[in-house]
Amino acid sequence: MLLLSVVSPVYRAEKILPILIQRISDAAMLITSDFEIILVDDCSPDNSWQVIEMLAKENKSVKAIKLSRNFGQHYAITAGLDHAKGEWIVVMDCDLQDRPEEIPLLFNKAQEGFDIVLARRSNRKDKLLKRLFSKYFYKLLSYLTGSKQDESVANFGIYHQRVNEAIKQMRESIRYFPTMVQWVGFRMTKIEVQHDERYEGKTSYNIQKLLRLATDIILAFSDKPLRILVKAGLLLASIFFFVAIVYLIRWFKGDIIVLGYTSLIISVWLLSGIIIATLGVVGLYIGKIFEGVKNRPIYLIEKKIND
Repeated sequence: MLLLSVVSPVYRAEKILPILIQRISDAAMLITSDFEIILVDDCSPDNSWQVIEMLAKENKSVKAIKLSRNFGQHYAITAGLDHAKGEWIVVMDCDLQDRPEEIPLLFNKAQEGFDIVLARRSNRKDKLLKRLFSKYFYKLLSYLTGSKQDESVANFGIYHQRVNEAIKQMRESIRYFPTMVQWVGFRMTKIEVQHDERYEGKTSYNIQKLLRLATDIILAFSDKPLRILVKAGLLLASIFFFVAIVYLIRWFKGDIIVLGYTSLIISVWLLSGIIIATLGVVGLYIGKIFEGVKNRPIYLIEKKIND
């Protein structure tokens, strides 16, 4: 077994890759010469795969995987983890915001007896909109999952092989690596690291993709929306029950001759909206169940090099 594997999903990074490989290699050599770098091309629309092929031919430590289509970042991470042979596995993004120079610090901290060492970005260099979205999304996710979620922590970290084996057993169709790491447990700690600006280009995550990812994560890792709907339904039913009693008493007393048009319309529209919203949430969960029971592969590989 190798000592160290470095897994990085690749998307729109053709100009970054040579520098990424050089910096990872320099950092890994401070730990061991027994390492591998696994680059997973998530069907990038640029020339990333051609660059990866060239780098893999020049350097046998570079192992390349090309997915058959764009599955998404966390599916590409899964592909890399499935092929990692190291006792310790580093997961990092390819845009050099995760600094390869931090890898020895993560490894040294892990030698203190930890199975997982996460990199906490003390001063994030992301755009303001992404930072705000991340902050409030993680607060919402913490509430819905009942576990503390740290918005300063993403994929970057080092993980023991036993952690990887546990994560590899999780074959659900919706993938989100940080939450999966939280779920498996093991001895975990965090260290502060420097977070850099993106080396070149811009992130592929727009607001639409972020919202879709957030919805998938919440549906996959929490049933609290359903519980909230049940509580809201019981609360509204209780309120309308007491309102009905009040109106019934007033009717018996002769205070009401013709029922109010306004209250009737408000009740109909309010209840209709709640029912439609409830059916929508239930429908989303059923849709995700439908995706899961198909039991399709999490990803498909078109080509591999040096594996």
